[in-house]
Amino acid sequence: MEYTISKLAKLANVSARTLRYYDEINLLKPARINSSGYRIYGQKEVDRLQQILFFKELDVDLDTILSIMNNPNFDKQVALENHYKQLIQKRTRLNQLIETIEKTIKHEKGEIQMSNQEKFEAFKEQLINENEEKYGDEIREKYGKDVVEQSNAKFRGMSKEDYEAMEQLGIEILELLPKAFATGDPASDLAQELAEKHKQWLTFSWPSYSKEAHAGLADMYVADERFKAYYDKAIEGGTEFLRDAIHIFTNK
Repeated sequence: MEYTISKLAKLANVSARTLRYYDEINLLKPARINSSGYRIYGQKEVDRLQQILFFKELDVDLDTILSIMNNPNFDKQVALENHYKQLIQKRTRLNQLIETIEKTIKHEKGEIQMSNQEKFEAFKEQLINENEEKYGDEIREKYGKDVVEQSNAKFRGMSKEDYEAMEQLGIEILELLPKAFATGDPASDLAQELAEKHKQWLTFSWPSYSKEAHAGLADMYVADERFKAYYDKAIEGGTEFLRDAIHIFTNK
């Protein structure tokens, strides 16, 4: 079966303009152009569009989708299995949030009593699931399964006050990083204050703190593009600066 651009757009519930853009950036090319100059799409293109929409549903940006799908080693079956796994995790997180909202509504109506701990359980579980999805394999390989499970357990049991304090500390770290970076010296007072705040942030969820583990995590930040992107959003080159500051901090 073949589709014109308008028919494919209607089938996939996307705009024809979107399909033209995908063609322009070499993400989804038509199978052929007919004698009247119309783009014609076949089954292969329909299946590729489905893959693209799966990625978009998982909030993957277009540049990344383009890089993944135009890679000659792209494996459709593996991609589908990963999509399935990630969507199941997403559904689980949504179900947890829905359950929390339902309980909160009943609490507000006076039908049940809801503890402060319960009010934040879904949000904490969501963070754990997101971290597992992104970094689970790496951190287990580096620190071991038991350490990771103990860390998750500590995070789940965190009080509302500690949870809010940890969130605030994370914000302060990103705000302080550009100021410390501007000194150009990872041993400066500001840089060492940054490393100290990072240590405090870790202790909210780590079962125990060690300088060696802290330094190792800093190395992982630089080696892993996902970690690097998080800190570099505060200031380009910030991840390496934070690592250097932590290394000096942990060698004192």
